[in-house]
Parts: sequence; C-alpha cells; structure tokens
Amino acid sequence: MKSAVENLEPTRAKLTVEVPLDELKPSVDHAYSHIASQINVPGFRKGKVPPRIIDQRVGKGAVMEHAINDALPELYRQAVTESDLRPLGQPNIEVTAVPGISEDAEDLVFTAEVDVRPDFTLPELGDITLTLDDLDVTDEDVEERLTSLRERYATLSSVERAAADGDFVTIDLKAAIGEEEIDSVSGVSYQIGSGNMLDGLDEALTGLSANETTTFTAPLAGGDRAGEEAEVTVTPTAIKVQELPEVDDEFAQTASEFDTVDELREDLRKQVGEAKENNRAVAARDQLLDRLLESTDFPLPAGVIETEVHQHLENEGRLEDDEHRAEVTEETTKALRRQLVLDALSEQVTVNVGQDELLEFLVRTAQQYGQEPSEFIQQISQNGQISMFVAELTRNKALAVALRQVSVVDSSGTEIDLSAYIGSDEEDAAQAAAQAAEAAGADTEQVVVEDVSAESANSGESADSADSADSGDSAESAGSADSADSAPSADSAEDANKA
Repeated sequence: MKSAVENLEPTRAKLTVEVPLDELKPSVDHAYSHIASQINVPGFRKGKVPPRIIDQRVGKGAVMEHAINDALPELYRQAVTESDLRPLGQPNIEVTAVPGISEDAEDLVFTAEVDVRPDFTLPELGDITLTLDDLDVTDEDVEERLTSLRERYATLSSVERAAADGDFVTIDLKAAIGEEEIDSVSGVSYQIGSGNMLDGLDEALTGLSANETTTFTAPLAGGDRAGEEAEVTVTPTAIKVQELPEVDDEFAQTASEFDTVDELREDLRKQVGEAKENNRAVAARDQLLDRLLESTDFPLPAGVIETEVHQHLENEGRLEDDEHRAEVTEETTKALRRQLVLDALSEQVTVNVGQDELLEFLVRTAQQYGQEPSEFIQQISQNGQISMFVAELTRNKALAVALRQVSVVDSSGTEIDLSAYIGSDEEDAAQAAAQAAEAAGADTEQVVVEDVSAESANSGESADSADSADSGDSAESAGSADSADSAPSADSAEDANKA
C-alpha cells in the first residue's frame, strides 16, 4: 500500500491511498463467501456458488463494493498511521479507482479529506514559573469549618413570623405556561438564600407568612421546556429557623473523636491546611494550563467545531437558537483548544497510564454519571469508547507530570513541593515496573486492556474528566471522534467507476 499526503489547509489534509489488488484479496474472498451464503442459484448448494457464477448473477461491481466496504476502515487506519497524520474528525472518503471495474485500474485508489491537528510548539516547561498564594490558615477559616460542622447537628424550630433570609421553609409550588401546568411539587424543604431552585424564588418567599401565596415569573430550570418563562405560584406551609448547638466539650464529643473543643479546633485547623494545600495543587494545574494556552496560537479546524456545535444543538432541539449557538460555539472552541494543547503536552512529557489507574478513573466517571461501575465499563467497552477515556486520562495526567518540570513558588519565592498531589517520576517508574511484572505473570484476558496504548492515548479523543488535583479540565466532546476508528464505508463500485 502506498499513501501520499497533501496539506490543503493548516488544519485539513488530503490522503491519497493506493492498494494493490493482492492486498485486497482477503476482503474480496470474504465478499464472495458472504454473497454465496446469501443467494440461491439452481444447481449449487447455498454457500458453494463459484465466484464466476456470482460475477454473472450479482455482478463484479457488487462484489468489489462489499470487499471495499469491508477493507476500507482498516486501510484508512493503516494509511493514517503510516503518514503520521493526527485526524480530529471523520474523513470524507472517495473511491476513485477499483481494480477490475474502473478502466485500466490495477489498484484500489481512494482519497480521504480529514481535519487534522495543527502544528504548534509548546513553551519549554523548565522556563515556566508559577506563583501560588501563601498557605495561611486563619482563625476565621477554622470558625467557618466549625460552623459547617455545627450545621450538621443543627435542629429546626418552627416560628410564627414572616420568612426571612436563611430560614428553612416547607413549600408547595407549581409552574404554568399559559393554561398548561408544567410542574408541581408539594412539601418540599427549601432554605431561603440558597438559590438552588428557581430564579426569583428567594425574593418571592421573603416576607411571606405561613400559608400565604404569591406568584412570580421565572425561566424553567429543567425538563422539556427548560429556559421558557413560566408563572410560578408558591406557598410556604411552614417556616423554621436553624438552631446550632453550643460550642462546648459536649459538642466536641458528639461531633468528633475528641474530648475537648480545643482538640477539635486544632484538628479543624489541620483539615483546613490540608484542603488549602490541595487547592494550591489544583490552582497550579489551572495556572499551568492557562500559561500554555496563552503561549500558543494556532488555527482550529472549523469543520470539527461546526459538527460538534450542530450535534449539541440538535440533541437539545435548539438548532434555530442563534444566541445559544454562539454560546455553544465559544465553549466548543475553548474546549478544543484545551484538548489540543493537552494532547501536545502529553506527547512532550512521559505519561504512563496503568490498568489500575484506568479502572479507578472509569469508576470515578461512572459515579459522576450515577451509573454502576461494572455496567458502565461494560457499556463503553462494547461501544469501543475505552480509548476515549484513556486519551482523557492521559491528558489529565500530562498536566500533573508537567507540573514536576516547572517551578512552583509562593509569593516570597519559596519553592512549593506538590509531590504529595502530583506524584514523582520515581513513583511512576516504580509503578510501571510493578505493572509490567504483574502483567508478565498474569493471564492475558483483562476487563479493559487492549485500549491502553500510546496510540489511543494520543488519538484525539476525549471524555469527561474527574475533578481531582492532578486532572485537567475536560475537553468535553469537541473533536472527540477518532476518524481512524470510524471511517465511513466506501461509495459503491458503480459510483467509483463513474468517478
């Protein structure tokens, strides 16, 4: 097989592939065998019809069409690999010559136009310095954590007065658009000021007494008519205030393993410090990604963005919503830029994704989706989506590995050690060695194995990432289809002959 690449644009390439007939022979033989099992010819047993009879009855063109459709995805993948192309979307494939069908054609010839990753260079990681906030645990931080703990042991007491900010109210609520009632709930508990239901609900409830009713207008937050303005009627049936327990040794013994409030406060101070250290690791990750994005400028494939935006709007049933289209386009563009930068970063640094890491990542992702992990893993495995998650995990880990190579300091210039959150090269090497030794002595059958590879890690696919100190922002689904794994079938042999 021979292939040649023509760069049409910085983000689009044309691949021309020539495949000798002998390389296509296994697919041709399979086509004859398959067609023979599907047709009835007098004088021949089913499945035993000779190729020459099939050519007479069905036509050589139909046989070649079947063979090409069978072979094309793998031929395309092979050509992409040999040409070092990095496709971002599905290709437009055209068969231009078919041996035995097209005039004077000895080889199968097809072209594939596809959006590709643009070329760009990331800055040297060793030249980057990130400055993080100082780690300062204040008394206010401790008291805030203590208040949160007290709220877990708080009680609610009814009051005979108008509702105020912070009160807990039991409400009956219904929403209608015109004469149609869209939704209704009864006996729901809601804290005024939390803002986690409908816009305008806090203002509507404030000042109402129990069993008083008011109406207001708000956009629906969910359902088939999300975003539409509805008239909302709300009635608080009970108003309660939160009473926090006293801060004393008795509370410390009830809410913790400590005997005194002083011991509890000291432990809360430690918890706040650990949380702030973790937040600094997340801040360093975000800073590094921002720095890489600011330091690179490259064109983006418009076709990939448009396809993603169209699918997003189509799924929402909002193809005609121009304002929303602009918002989705902006977010998709940002997500694709992040994905491409992280893909380039994962190639620049050494990233090893182990089986255990992948399984842990998939379990976390399943939990985010509210699915049972084993069912989730089985589903994405059957759908051929494992490589998507490998690619996303690789991007996430690339940021953590890259953080080891940059300088991270506080406001005074003192170096900050983030190894507790981002690991070390030595730990990665030891882990890789342990995994290799385990694999050497284990059965080859695994739950999820074959997709954990450098090829799939850099395939341009993406998945939603778990939120952790060493994980990057999700590239969502922009440009997520690995065209080498989803090549469309060839045009019919007749169409190819016309071409």
